[in-house]
Order: sequence, then C-alpha cells, then structure tokens
Amino acid sequence: MKTFLAWFTLSLTCGAGGIAQDRLPTELRTLFDYDAKVLLDEQSREIATVNGVRLFEISYASPKGGRVPAYLVVPAGKGFFPAILYGPWGYGTRTEFMSEALLYAEAGVVSLLVDYPWVRPLPWRKNVGDFRRPESDCEAYIQAVIDLRRGIDLLASRPDVDASRLAYVGHSSGAQWGAILSTVDRRVKTAILIGGAPSAGDIYLNSQVPEMVELRKRLPGGALNTYLEITGTLDAVRFVPYSSPTPLLFQFARAERYFDDKSMQRYFQAAGEPKAVRWYWTGHELNDVQALIDRSAWLKDNAGFPSLGPILRQKFVQ
Repeated sequence: MKTFLAWFTLSLTCGAGGIAQDRLPTELRTLFDYDAKVLLDEQSREIATVNGVRLFEISYASPKGGRVPAYLVVPAGKGFFPAILYGPWGYGTRTEFMSEALLYAEAGVVSLLVDYPWVRPLPWRKNVGDFRRPESDCEAYIQAVIDLRRGIDLLASRPDVDASRLAYVGHSSGAQWGAILSTVDRRVKTAILIGGAPSAGDIYLNSQVPEMVELRKRLPGGALNTYLEITGTLDAVRFVPYSSPTPLLFQFARAERYFDDKSMQRYFQAAGEPKAVRWYWTGHELNDVQALIDRSAWLKDNAGFPSLGPILRQKFVQ
C-alpha cells in the first residue's frame, strides 16, 4: 500500500490556452533553474548491440547532487539524428520505454531514458510519498525536472544529434514533468503527454478507487489538503496554459480508473496551442499499439522525425 500511494504522489502532484511564455509567473519558472555551465561528467559503457543499435548504460551529474542513471540508445551510422528524452511513470524506471527507443533507433533516432531520484540506488536515492513532508517531496520532484533538463543538455551536446529536432515523451508522472518542460525549456520542440492528470486533487480528492477512499479516511483532518496545497505548486495544469508555441499531444485512456473524463478534458483545454488529443480503449498503461503509431505520426509532423511505419511493417506485418 505504501508503494502504491507513493506512486500516486509522484504521478499526480507537485484557464485558457495560448498564453505567452514570458507571462509564466517568475516563481514557477525559477524553480527549475540550474547552472548549465557545470560539467555533465558523463560516464558510459556499452552493454549491448541490438539489430545494429548500440545500447549504453550511462550516468551524469545532477545539479541537485548525486548522479542520474540512464540508458542511451544510439542508431547505427554517424547521422545527424533527432532525439527523444523519455520520462517514465511515477515509480517506473528507465526501462519503461526501452523497446520503443530501440524501434526508434532502427529508424534513426537517439533516445535518452532516465531514472528519477526516488528509484536510484543509494546514495543517490531520495525517498518520496510521505504526507508529513510535502516540502521534501517537492524538492525531489523539482530535481527530477532539472535532471531531465540536464538530459536535454547531454543530448544537445552530442555531435550526432540534431538539437533542433528534440522531443519529449512522458507517461503518467512523466507527463507531468513534460507539461513543465514544454514551458520552461524551449529546446523541447514537441512533447507527448501520456496518461497524465491535471492536478493531484483530481485523484486524491475525487477518485473512488479503494486506495484513495482508504487514504482519505486514514489521514488526519487537514493533512491531505495541506499536502496538496504545497505540492500543488507543481501541478501540470499550472504550466500547460503557457506551452505555446510548443506542440503538445495528449494521449488518454477511455478506461482510465484513476481520474475521469472531465479531468482529462480540463487538462487538454487548459493547454496552449497547438495541441491535439487522442483517446484509446485501454487502461492507464496506454498499452495500445495505435498509441505508438500516433506518437510516431505526431513526431514526424511536428519535429521532422522519421516514421516508424517501415520498421513496424518489416517486423510485424506478415
């Protein structure tokens, strides 16, 4: 139960579209500042070659302390490749999008897949999900976003990467971080937000799943509202109104059990233009092959990526 509730804390906490970036409140924008001049101190080792694609286990220095474990997936050839930065679900790890990254690498795309601070090994690990310590949780979530920005630094510094074609793909809490990145870091040319919620309150206060009902009964009076007030600074819906001109694709599940259609529509409507939304008859995992195909089409149309179509037909069409 503790791990499950902690995942919700990661995934879902800490108006009108089309608002210019320079109107993003300063107190929100500066939360994710860091010194970009500090060396990344990248360390890597090649661990596998899959269908000509090279897979590296790497780490780089976090501005907030410790190191960021990640996988780097590199196509064959010298290239001038587009690149994807992936953000997994709350307690997911850098492995979540590995199979997708390998497919993209065969098409000619570099991918970086990272671990968040709360799933890293000691001594780099920072625990979250304690309703008595919302400020500590916020600091860990802010570090997650800053570490993703450093991931952009790493990709942009590579001679085989075309930094003008850099995209972000995030699931659940990864969608929350993507909503923030699309506003505070314009190097992200487009972002795909998969199975995300607009705010923590959409789950903690409204959801009727047994875990949330039990949580509301168990916490002492006022504790949940205090937690949401503090960590809510990082709610995705606070940032997406300022996403323009970054194109956003929202992917939602029609069988989503953690938040309702009204929440998802509110999230989409809050975002700046350009944007689009796609719906799938699946659950929160969004494990529908059509979702993968739609992501490929979006990246092709909005960031000049190669299509996954030829790779998918070669592998799966008999």
